[in-house]
Amino acid sequence: MIGNKFKGLGKGLSALLGDVPSENIQTKNSSEKIPIHFVYANPSQPRKNFNQELLNELSESIKEQGIIQPILVRKKSEDKYEIVAGERRWRAAQLAKIHEVPVIILNIDDKKSLEFAILENIQRSDLNGIEEALGYDNLVKKFGYSQETLSKILGKSRSHIANTLRLTGLPEEIKKMILDGLLTAGHARCLVNVPDNIKLAKVIVNKNLSVRQAEFLVKKEQVFPGSKKIQTNNKDTNIKSLESDLGLLMGIKVDIKNKKNNSGEIKFSYKNLDQLNKIISVLKGYFR
Repeated sequence: MIGNKFKGLGKGLSALLGDVPSENIQTKNSSEKIPIHFVYANPSQPRKNFNQELLNELSESIKEQGIIQPILVRKKSEDKYEIVAGERRWRAAQLAKIHEVPVIILNIDDKKSLEFAILENIQRSDLNGIEEALGYDNLVKKFGYSQETLSKILGKSRSHIANTLRLTGLPEEIKKMILDGLLTAGHARCLVNVPDNIKLAKVIVNKNLSVRQAEFLVKKEQVFPGSKKIQTNNKDTNIKSLESDLGLLMGIKVDIKNKKNNSGEIKFSYKNLDQLNKIISVLKGYFR
């Protein structure tokens, strides 16, 4: 019965709510409607940023179809209900000028309310890597979740959760780049525990590198640490840029020596047969 009531709330939330005793659900039916101005956001809500374009789209949908999924709330006083899960629907309903919203009233404490809010947020597809990582981190540290438990509740692999949690160890400057949409979680993962990762992150952003190219950049820097410092200061900027681009493409160190008469040589440094095959493969691709 509880499972049917919370069908559609997301795997993590429905799993948690399945453990909520029925006497803690203060509704006669699956949901009831209350005035929207009785509802307010949870000040401890871990998510602060909401995509305005997506809110507008949801608002238009609510105008046409109403709110299909009830908002989870807990009663704070006679005419005040704090949102447990569903703030995005509540915000969109305000934009749609809806006067009443369907709710399910839960009798839960502050800790459980925050737990639900985190779980709902980390299931959203539009979360960036840092928001997702901080959500996992909160569940692990504040509520004692193991990575295995999170994997089962959220339907995500343990490796995904473990790799995402590693992002919490990045410097604040890189975290901000992710929050601002300059770096993806894929970019950020290859920067974890890497020397000079802030400098590398700026290179990735400035050159608009793909995740694959970023991985090559980091690998090259680890194999040839400080390689850029080895270059002489009088080497032409365009040559340096070309060396970097070729190095990222092949995943190896490239050295271009250009003379004043514009003759010279290109040197590819490889460490194993795989890297040699990569050079050959790239060169063959250009001459086909």
